[in-house]
Amino acid sequence: MCYVNSMATALYSLYLHIPFCRHRCGYCDFNTTAGLEALIPAYVDALRREIRLAGRSAGERLPVHTVFFGGGTPSLLPVEAVAGILDEIREHFEVLAGAEISLEANPGTVSLESLQGFWMAGINRLSFGMQSANPAELAFLERQHDVFDVFKAVEWSRRAGFENLSLDLIFGLPGQGSDGWARTIETALVLKPAHLSLYALTVEEGTPLHRWIRRGLVTLPDDDLAAEMYELASERLEAAGFEQYEISNWAARDANGNNLFCRHNLQYWRGLPYLGFGAGAHGYAGGVRTANENGVRAYIQACQNAEAAVFPAGPAAIVRDRLTLKAEMQERMMVGLRLIKEGVSAADFLQRFGWPLEEVFRRQIQKLVAAGLLEWSGENEKALRLTKRGRLLGNRVFMEFVGED
Repeated sequence: MCYVNSMATALYSLYLHIPFCRHRCGYCDFNTTAGLEALIPAYVDALRREIRLAGRSAGERLPVHTVFFGGGTPSLLPVEAVAGILDEIREHFEVLAGAEISLEANPGTVSLESLQGFWMAGINRLSFGMQSANPAELAFLERQHDVFDVFKAVEWSRRAGFENLSLDLIFGLPGQGSDGWARTIETALVLKPAHLSLYALTVEEGTPLHRWIRRGLVTLPDDDLAAEMYELASERLEAAGFEQYEISNWAARDANGNNLFCRHNLQYWRGLPYLGFGAGAHGYAGGVRTANENGVRAYIQACQNAEAAVFPAGPAAIVRDRLTLKAEMQERMMVGLRLIKEGVSAADFLQRFGWPLEEVFRRQIQKLVAAGLLEWSGENEKALRLTKRGRLLGNRVFMEFVGED
């Protein structure tokens, strides 16, 4: 059987990493930095050059249906910088009509004027890092906003023209109980977002939070309480008309009844191609995984010194790994099973890789189905997905598809 690589005909997504923050939070493990705002103009120039060289290296204007400004705090960029980056993308890629163009923003870093500018530049989706409605929890997280900033940011966004608004919330915080978490959810629902992302606080090695826990300064809720919070959120959001489509993500529907899933993130979970631009950005296309220089200065220098790029990597890439067939299959399972209803289609798997899903992962599937963590669903039961219990033990499921040759 042969491996069917359909990447060449797929729609692409672009991820743009903006690493600048006013303050680096103690739990954050992302490639972010504070105190380097003076480098923003040079960084934007480098980012535009990377987009230009990568676009040319493809040999054609690739069709793009989602663009995502992530960070960091992309809302720290001047409006004219965002507009210029989008102009660069439109010149070197075919941005399709109706493309989803998202920007992450922190409440407290936006104004009505800046939001109007982002809207006019072409941003049509905003994702705000609300995190909590509790002042003590926001203080622990070292967030630079309060709940009133969230309300103002949402109000200004709608006045600027935005309707597709997402809010990020965090649960499993020290001292947080189900009642406090429920109040945060209710506060978020009052704002009538189109989309909600709910994440359990994770402890990443090397972060201040990790050191606090090791020294006994902080104690996180136990796993049972965190699971209770997750189930509470699932039930409340379902009652409010939100559909859970991924382990950590819920979406409402627009006035026409269309779901408001994050199309950019679906690209990742479906194992479809995306290009990553910016310091530390990752990409995946044509079976090749790429990663850029992490350091802001190193990234700027790499882009400034480059005259060309080799697709799908950009001029600042330090990783260009061609995945083996088995590695691509494993990755497809780990990301695809995050999709609650969709899961991984056996027909799609066969078409993409030329091998039957049930044959490649027979042992893992039998084990996880018997354990009540996976189930066959859909028409003719030909899609593999997590059970309700499996959603609570997702990492246990995903690890079954890692490391076996």
